Amino acid sequence: MEEIRLVSIGKVESTRSEMIDDNWDKESTSIVIDAAFGAEALIGLSDFSHVEVTFYLNKVDKSKIITGARHPRNNTDWPKVGIFAQRGKNRPNRLGSTICEVIAVCGNVLQVRGLDAIDGTPVVDIKPVMGEFLPRTTVDQPEWSKEIMSNYW
Repeated sequence: MEEIRLVSIGKVESTRSEMIDDNWDKESTSIVIDAAFGAEALIGLSDFSHVEVTFYLNKVDKSKIITGARHPRNNTDWPKVGIFAQRGKNRPNRLGSTICEVIAVCGNVLQVRGLDAIDGTPVVDIKPVMGEFLPRTTVDQPEWSKEIMSNYW
């Protein structure tokens, strides 16, 4: 395996400080861009309704990383599936990725809704969401995944 090195571009400021699975839309969340990039890095982002944020799940205990299959949320009512068939936080590289609504851009601060990252989480990248990058065909998913997501936002 090839080792890679990433540098954070900023940090999450959130009203949530614990990794709890549901009700993320209730949080107030901002991404503060590091001074090395400055406010200029966010120019034009307010013209987009959504961004895709990639972040590093630095609070996940390395001893809890999953590389195989498990029941999502350890719920045996749901099928045992591989870590790459779920969006659990205990991933091999501890990377999260979420599409969020842009609320405002103020200097070097991006305010968003729907980011499932806790306070202090390092942000690796931000990309504008463009319709042309969304799926061009119907998105299919199993019923258990819809159950998991029923209270997520």
